[in-house]
Amino acid sequence: MVLLAIKKQKLPIIAITSLILLIVYLFATTNMNDKNIKTKKGDNEPTALSLHRHAHKVKGCYVILIRNSELNGIVSTMTQIENTFNSKFDYPYVFLNDEPFTDNFKSVVASLTEAQVLFGLLNSTMWGYPDFIDQEYAATRRKSMAELGIPYASSESYRHMCRFQSGFFFRHPLLDEFDFYWRLEPYVDYYCQIDYDIFRFMKDNKKKYGFTIAYKEHIETVPTLWKTVMNFLSEYPDIAKQLPSRNESLIDFITNDGGQSYNTCHFWSNFEVGDLSLWRSEAYLKLFDYLDRSGGFYYERWGDAPVHSIAAALLLKKSEFHFFNDIGYRHTSYTHCPVGDSFRPKCSCEPNDNFDFNMELSCYPNYKAALYPSYKKIFDKIMPETLNETSPSL
Repeated sequence: MVLLAIKKQKLPIIAITSLILLIVYLFATTNMNDKNIKTKKGDNEPTALSLHRHAHKVKGCYVILIRNSELNGIVSTMTQIENTFNSKFDYPYVFLNDEPFTDNFKSVVASLTEAQVLFGLLNSTMWGYPDFIDQEYAATRRKSMAELGIPYASSESYRHMCRFQSGFFFRHPLLDEFDFYWRLEPYVDYYCQIDYDIFRFMKDNKKKYGFTIAYKEHIETVPTLWKTVMNFLSEYPDIAKQLPSRNESLIDFITNDGGQSYNTCHFWSNFEVGDLSLWRSEAYLKLFDYLDRSGGFYYERWGDAPVHSIAAALLLKKSEFHFFNDIGYRHTSYTHCPVGDSFRPKCSCEPNDNFDFNMELSCYPNYKAALYPSYKKIFDKIMPETLNETSPSL
């Protein structure tokens, strides 16, 4: 299989300036209703809800897939989550590992919160090679991708993780009692005070998927993912017929040509707040099984983020997504920091570091253009098609 690298393209100064103005415009109008769109109260920015610890609590939890060796990283994350949010609401933590947690790990994380803390072990179905994967061929493919410099190309555990997050985390028995989840990772930062119940907001506003950062995937990691998804829809017309229409769905977030190809845009799943019914649905379970048996998690390097994003964009309506603009968040070198004077007293991040302003890698403008027709008209005028299709080169 030949993997094609798409090189970055230099942007004209006019295009860069125009895009900056567009992004500023998008942020400035986040809380305004488009005159051609009917938006319910709370669709753009959540309002403060009751801070009573246990008032009308939603069945939500944090989900953390982690190793024992990442204890210091999750101590940092949990400390920030407790300080900014969970000390007010006491939502439980569910820790998952492919190896037994040490007593030290369990005692340390439990000491950081007054909320319930649960620990679960992954079985061989959830973590490891399924029996239909040719492991020798998979090793050959890893070697070929490593020669191209693809991130995590040589890693088997990374592929196990992506497969687990794509198709199994929501099936772990510890999550059976929950309706919503918030994915946490070690070594990330949360910068803003959150004075409302995130899970209550999701439920009350009928939101199914929430994010903070939209990013472009390395196309070399998912060369056949889109084709495989399209093949699935062709082979399962009963499911295809149930999908929202193009105008109702967010499909224009993930494709620039009406579905002919994947533009590599995805929601960064290291921060993810969602309704578990999405992944538990018959449509998604069948889609995941089809993708799994195609071998792409191991013969290529399909990430859970593009898998989740493509599935959500096809299965959900636009109104069921939410951009958590008010949550300051950092993962690796990329940060989302709320822009606006109203956020400064609540946030410790630097607004100028906002990844949404990264004109080559951020898909936030694509998201807004797919969400609101009026934004799309502006977006299409100033964004050349070549820029829309650019993905990170290696």
